[in-house]
This record gives sequence, C-alpha cells and structure tokens, in this order.
Amino acid sequence: MNILFIGDVVGRPGRRAVRRLVPSLRQEYSVDLVIANGENVAGGAGITSETARELFDAGVDFITTGNHVWDNKEVFSLLENESRIIRPINYPPGCPGQGYAIITSNMGIPVGIINASGRTFLPSLDCPFRACATAVDDLYGETKNIIIDFHAEATSEKLAFGWFMDGKVSAIIGTHTHVQTNDARILPRGTAYITDVGMTGPRDSILGVKVEPVVAKFLTGLPQRFEVAKGTVELNAVVVEILDGSCQAKRIESLKCTFD
Repeated sequence: MNILFIGDVVGRPGRRAVRRLVPSLRQEYSVDLVIANGENVAGGAGITSETARELFDAGVDFITTGNHVWDNKEVFSLLENESRIIRPINYPPGCPGQGYAIITSNMGIPVGIINASGRTFLPSLDCPFRACATAVDDLYGETKNIIIDFHAEATSEKLAFGWFMDGKVSAIIGTHTHVQTNDARILPRGTAYITDVGMTGPRDSILGVKVEPVVAKFLTGLPQRFEVAKGTVELNAVVVEILDGSCQAKRIESLKCTFD
C-alpha cells in the first residue's frame, strides 16, 4: 500500500499546488491514501471549513495539523464535526477534536493516523511519546498500519521520537519546520522516517512568507506584517510503501515538485 504524505500546505499557493499535482502523483505512484498537513492552509495560519474542503476536493483523504490549528475560530466546530481532520493528541483533555483516527484506504485497508506535537521550542503540552504509545496500543485492536505526523521544531526531539517508536508504527513523518530534510530512511525495526517532509507553498519565501518583512524583523526586532509569498510554487512530500499489518515499511521516497 502506497501512502502520499504532503508537507505543510501554506495558503492559496499551497492549495493550488495540491489541486494541480495530487491527481498526477496519485497515478504515477499508485497512491492508495493521501494525507496532508493543513495547519497553515488558510492564509498561512490555521484551517477553515472552506480551505479544508478545497484540499478534500483536490484529492486529499485526511488532514493533520499542528500548533497553528487554533488560529481560526471556526476550527473548534470543524474538529468536532469533521472526522477526517485531527489535531495533536497531546493537547490537554477538554480540547475539541481528536488526536488520532482510522481511515480506510482505496484498497479497503484500515490505516491509523496519529498527530502529535513536540515540546522543545513549542508550547508545553502533555508528553507526545507517552500519548502516542497509548494511542498505538488502542489502534492495534483494529490495525497495525499506523502513520504518525510528529509536528516538532527540534531535530533531536524528532529523532528521539523516531527511535522510540521504531518497529511500533509504519511511518513517522516530521512536520513544522517547512524545510525538507535529506534523511528519509527505514529505521532498523522497519519504521519509515523523515525528520521533516517540508512545505507545500511558495518556493521563493521564508517558510512560505514574503522575504522582506521576515528579514526586517531579524534586523530590527520590530513587529512586522507577514503575508504569504507569491511566485513559483513547490510541493514537498514523501511516498511511503507499507507492508499491510506488519508495522513495517518497504520504502520511503522524498518528492519535490515545482511549477510557476
């Protein structure tokens, strides 16, 4: 079974990339399930019902999020009513939505998807290691095909999480930093891993944002108005081939597609 995981979709340019490229990528790689991180899909910060629907209409089957999930107020009702969108599992009890779910692939195979947030240089939440271990135990009753979106800043935390979960899940896909890392591999016990899958949005930008105000903020320390950049668009993703029911992956391949 082949799973396409698309890195953080940023604003309108990112949505345009998904619309344009997902149908052909599905065909080229015989994709059975498409997952996208959508925490920045609405204007570069947060997600709305309309932008989520645009991703689903473009061929995305499931959406994960991250620390920007709460940036639009309507996400509270969206998370309660849309089972195909999850938020990080390690937010405290009482937060809207769920941290994991099961979706059926085109092949009729159930796949568990977990979203978790790191804690280094990010808000202090519950332990993602323990929360995911508990969720994995719960999912094993229905499937061992499990994908984790680990939304974290520090590469050390992501790597530690990868080694901790190796052999327990099919794949761990790092998100959040918007820069694709060159370390896609299968870990010794069979889990596919990449520290960060990258971003889907404007290439000539700083993490999807116009360059000038970001540089000005670093130079002056003063607040700036950030806007999603324009121009050439890049889609960053990975294709993971998993072995049904074994908590193991056969291969992981990084993708980088651009167009004007």
